[in-house]
Amino acid sequence: MDIDRYIASNQHTWKQLDALAAQGSVRVSALSNEDLEELLRLYQQVSAQLSFVRTHYREPSLTASLSATVANAHQLIYRRKGGGWRSVVRFFSATFPAAVWHSRRAVAVSAVIFFLPAVIVCLWLLQSPAALDASATPEFRQTYVNDLFEQYYYDRSPLQFFGEVTVNNIWVSLQVFAGAATAGLYSAFLLASNGVAVGQAAAWMISEGEAERFWGFILPHGMLELSAIVIAGGAAFQLGWVLLAPGDRSRADALREEGQRTLTIVLGLGAMFFAAGLIEGFITGRGFPVALRVGVGALGWVAALAYFGLRGAAAERNGDHGLLVAPPRTWDDEPTFT
Repeated sequence: MDIDRYIASNQHTWKQLDALAAQGSVRVSALSNEDLEELLRLYQQVSAQLSFVRTHYREPSLTASLSATVANAHQLIYRRKGGGWRSVVRFFSATFPAAVWHSRRAVAVSAVIFFLPAVIVCLWLLQSPAALDASATPEFRQTYVNDLFEQYYYDRSPLQFFGEVTVNNIWVSLQVFAGAATAGLYSAFLLASNGVAVGQAAAWMISEGEAERFWGFILPHGMLELSAIVIAGGAAFQLGWVLLAPGDRSRADALREEGQRTLTIVLGLGAMFFAAGLIEGFITGRGFPVALRVGVGALGWVAALAYFGLRGAAAERNGDHGLLVAPPRTWDDEPTFT
């Protein structure tokens, strides 16, 4: 379908949404429950059409007009839904998972950049005694395996340990986010270097016959913790990419929108790091059986995958694109289609 036919087929829907949004912008209570249901239905429909137009037509004036229409409706809907605890519920049930789902391809790239060096370094050190000896002396590796590895988990109280690792993980993720300013290059460096460190530690433990002990201490909290760091990397890559290729938007508008989505992910990952810190502080190093420790971590990880995959996809289908507030009205064109 060419763009003129597409506009002719859908113009009535866009004008309906504009009319309802204009009616509610004067006084929200002027809209009946039926009007609000229709507003939400049209908002979801036009949000999907906006995504279609951006992908298939790349026509700036139409994209700007539809964006303005969706922005007005978005602002009205969420003003009506109110703030307080409802906003918190809305954030974690839709906005946060939608933001991560929107960035899923960049998150996949981030995962490769982190885990591929970890696997390569681990296998290389295990297959090359010379490389293993070059990574550290046999004496130091013995000290690490026998003393330092577990001591890290035991030499503080659970509450203190929980606080320290949570703050440290948040600090690492903020550094990864900051790498967006270098178009993601610094973020990639941080992810890869941390992956190398994990691979090296794994090789040291496995080479001494301590694979079960290594995984028993790393997996319980690591599945959530490393997933959160990978998501942070994906958000940084997504934001860095719009610096290079803003698409059919101005670079400023693209950065505003993606910056909002990145802020959503920053806030949401705080909860993930909190959960990972609780596991690391109160379960990982507290003497529980390995199966129980790993089971807790695996349960949390599967729940996170389902949360982002199911809730994120559903929220995006319903018109939530992971933005904390409505997209800013920065376009010059008014939403007209004639």
